[in-house]
Amino acid sequence: GEIPPHIGSTTVFGDNVEDEWFIVYLVREITREFPGLVARIDDNDGEFLLIEAADFLPKWLNPENSENRVFFYKGELHIIPLSETDEQEYDLSAACPTISEALMLLSTRSEEFLAAEPIRRAVYKRISGYPEKIEASFHRAHCYLPAGIVAVLRQRPSLVAAAVQAFYLRDAVDLRACRPFRTFPADKRVMTVVTFTKCLYAMLVQQKFVPDRRSGYTLPLPSHPQYKAYDLGMKLAHGFEILCSKRSKVCPVSERKVLSGPLWERFLSSLKEKDYFKGEMEGSAKYSQLLRMAEDYFQESVVEAESFIELNPGDEILTLLETTTIDLKELEREAACLPPEDDDSWMEITPDDLDKMLKERRNESFPSSSEEQEKYDLEAVAESMKAFVSKVSTHEGAEMPWSSDEPHVTFDVDSFTKAIDRMLGEISALARLGRKKTDDLDEEQEFDFSDEEDLDAENQRQDQNVPPNELIGSLKSYMNEMDRELAHTNVGKSFTTRKKGASSANATVSENAGSDSEDAELTPVDVDMNLVANLLESYSAQSGLAGPTSNILQSMGVYLPDNADRVGPNKGA
Repeated sequence: GEIPPHIGSTTVFGDNVEDEWFIVYLVREITREFPGLVARIDDNDGEFLLIEAADFLPKWLNPENSENRVFFYKGELHIIPLSETDEQEYDLSAACPTISEALMLLSTRSEEFLAAEPIRRAVYKRISGYPEKIEASFHRAHCYLPAGIVAVLRQRPSLVAAAVQAFYLRDAVDLRACRPFRTFPADKRVMTVVTFTKCLYAMLVQQKFVPDRRSGYTLPLPSHPQYKAYDLGMKLAHGFEILCSKRSKVCPVSERKVLSGPLWERFLSSLKEKDYFKGEMEGSAKYSQLLRMAEDYFQESVVEAESFIELNPGDEILTLLETTTIDLKELEREAACLPPEDDDSWMEITPDDLDKMLKERRNESFPSSSEEQEKYDLEAVAESMKAFVSKVSTHEGAEMPWSSDEPHVTFDVDSFTKAIDRMLGEISALARLGRKKTDDLDEEQEFDFSDEEDLDAENQRQDQNVPPNELIGSLKSYMNEMDRELAHTNVGKSFTTRKKGASSANATVSENAGSDSEDAELTPVDVDMNLVANLLESYSAQSGLAGPTSNILQSMGVYLPDNADRVGPNKGA
């Protein structure tokens, strides 16, 4: 279409997400090595680079308008923004640029589109450590395998991935092919070292599997020193046998397709033009002999280079078995002096290790939190929560404030107070009308609620003529009335109130919330203290586990200490 010439590829990374980020590293290094290249990369989740840096993205960037905006150029991450007009008008539905348009912008104004430093830091953090991390991702383990598999893996070590995947995704049909074990019988097995990635090793080790008795594969007791090697070898052998059972059975047909394709036709025409057949009649013995020679040469020189790509793993394994000499005695001699296998303790994660990993991840999102982690300021807890509830949320969710120092959301105070006053005014008016009808319940039901619209219009007209200060005063009077009504209940006893003449830090439980006198001065509630007390109570109820309080506070960069009361009966707060 309109996409200019390019190189593209698709990789199935399976369960190993780290392979995906290794590809990101490669793509970045390619654009660094060849400055004229521009590269983009995505996966089945879309622009996963943006997902990694989601906490730092500009508000205008969303999944609908992110296509063809994220590129690697000269080894750096670039994001092409909306046009200036679109940004000013917040037209988030603006059309995404085409590839050609994006390339033109990058070639002329790339310095303007360099991604913000926090975005680049989040992405580069994910691919940091390469290329050294490549070696760290491997795991070498002893496996008791059929000699044929050992020979195949020496020729093509990468086939271990296909074998592990085949065993991991096995079904009843696959296991039926493993009963006789025609390709890799269990009678010629040797000990060897197999190199896995850590993901592949974990996939194989964590599978619980008992082989069919007819397969010939038996396992020693779990207490046997080489039990793990037998178990791994048995599982890997099943994977290779499953691959071979799925080999292609249409090789002659595919060969005929190759010899009847356009490439072969051009090759044959070139031979005829150069008088390869030396004037022999088509169909004659000499012509047929020369034709077979040409076909063999074509397949060897042209098709061989693509054979490993075209063959499925089962065909590749069988081809290697046919062309590889297997020296069983030599393999047995090598098995006697194998290097030690790698320690797999990395598969076991203790609670302390998990806490450490979460803390590192937390520090990546909030770099300043590591310095302030030991400062547990209760006032900061209250301020952070206030900043959170003052943010405007949409259908896409609530926004977490990065700092309590950020300016609060502004809104029209006059409109807000008018709306509240109008709503409460309607309730008050209805109550006054209801009190006038004191005869009985039937008379109350005669009230015509159809006048509500007229009342609303009247209140709106009155609101337009009333100054804001009077509206606020009216609102306060309603709130005072509500306080007097609640004073006769026990609701007030559940709140912490301020002492007269004391600051909010020195609060005490209200003793006069249930006062009999409506006109008595009401002690104001200490909002901050109640907020912190409720948060701490909720945090304590989590018993050290994840919960709503810790999740909300940590997302705002506020970290509470462990509950010392739960350490032991003699521990104080």
